[in-house]
Amino acid sequence: MAHNAPEGGRVRLDKWLWAARFYKTRSLSAEEIDKGRVRVNGAPVKPAREVRIGDLVELRAGTVQRTLVVRALSGVRGPATAAALLYEETAESVAQRLAAAEQRRLAPEPAESIAQGRPSKRDRRELDAWQKPPAEWNDRWSASLDQEDGE
Repeated sequence: MAHNAPEGGRVRLDKWLWAARFYKTRSLSAEEIDKGRVRVNGAPVKPAREVRIGDLVELRAGTVQRTLVVRALSGVRGPATAAALLYEETAESVAQRLAAAEQRRLAPEPAESIAQGRPSKRDRRELDAWQKPPAEWNDRWSASLDQEDGE
């Protein structure tokens, strides 16, 4: 069941990961492979390695770790329904992924609750207005005025 597999059923790993929709671009998939986040049959690989049906692919995308069995080959990115036919996730991988998702739901990362990064111009003005003292505070009693009156 080779879906558009070029050259007699041989497809590069980076191209297969892109076609299976694990990464948005082929260069991103090659970059992740170079960083060591993808292994085939337990061994570190290079982007040009050819994938074969039955290979066990372990990949990490963000915090999600997946273990897949290659079921079909394709060098062309198609719809998600076609991409789902290219692999089968192992039962242990599905269980670990669901357990990790549940753990993230129960104990979310505190930094993820921050909606925005830097304050906008409007936010900065509101902060300045809140932090600066009102104008009438400038007219209050000061020690320098008191010394002039005492002399």
